[in-house]
Amino acid sequence: MSSEGEGKETTVGIIGGTGQMGSFFAGVFRRAGWKVAARGRKSDQPLDRFLDPCDIVMIVVPIRATIGVIEEVAPLLRADQLLCDLTSLKTGPVRAMVRSKAGVVGLHPMFGPGVETLQGQTIVVTPATAPEERYGPMVRVFTADGARITVTTPEHHDRMMAIVQGLTHFMTLCMADTMRRQRIEIEEVLTYTSPIYRIQLGLIGRLLSQDAGLYGDMLQMNPAVGPVLADCEEAVQSLRASVQSGDPDRFSRFFLENAEKYSIYGPQATAETDHLIQCLVAR
Repeated sequence: MSSEGEGKETTVGIIGGTGQMGSFFAGVFRRAGWKVAARGRKSDQPLDRFLDPCDIVMIVVPIRATIGVIEEVAPLLRADQLLCDLTSLKTGPVRAMVRSKAGVVGLHPMFGPGVETLQGQTIVVTPATAPEERYGPMVRVFTADGARITVTTPEHHDRMMAIVQGLTHFMTLCMADTMRRQRIEIEEVLTYTSPIYRIQLGLIGRLLSQDAGLYGDMLQMNPAVGPVLADCEEAVQSLRASVQSGDPDRFSRFFLENAEKYSIYGPQATAETDHLIQCLVAR
């Protein structure tokens, strides 16, 4: 396969291309002048005929379905094709993809299909059997649309997702369930909040308005989540003990140990959240 987008029209075949995320990336490629073929759940066209003209095959299906689709697609591909997926887990899907003759690179867009462009969004790239010159043109399409690229291994990606997604979503769900157990009505809580707390509550409402299956898969299917939640449980027990002790020195030790760890991030976090507050106030 020659370099995609350089000297020839590139064809991207998107399995799951009629869904929200598949449709979004179809638009990204079309704006770059690439040809896109989309395949949904139901198609009368044989799979091998759909795949044959594609330079790049992108799999955009739910997490639990991803490896099964890869196992169906991978044996049908040639060495001059590129295979990638957009799953929020990478170790398992990449392991399944590298059984193909095609070059392989894993991708994970760190956003949902509600965005309008890639401007300011992050895409994680986990190279496998495809060298940079094979997947580079596709990545340059993303960066030209404003995306930021993080390159890592599938294993390290999944460990980071256990924090970025697993721990974050777990704690958000715990906050929601705690308020439910306390029989607290969100409408009343909002009347007591300042903008910074509305942002925190907004994350609860945002998560719970989406698909339970997606968040369940992120938490249940990433093996790196378990150890993270074990540490989270210990942190909760430690903090609870310091709060219930009534000892200000004990609480300060807990607080300051973490403040030291995140001291470099503090000014950036303050500036960014101040900006969010101003946007919310001016809304």
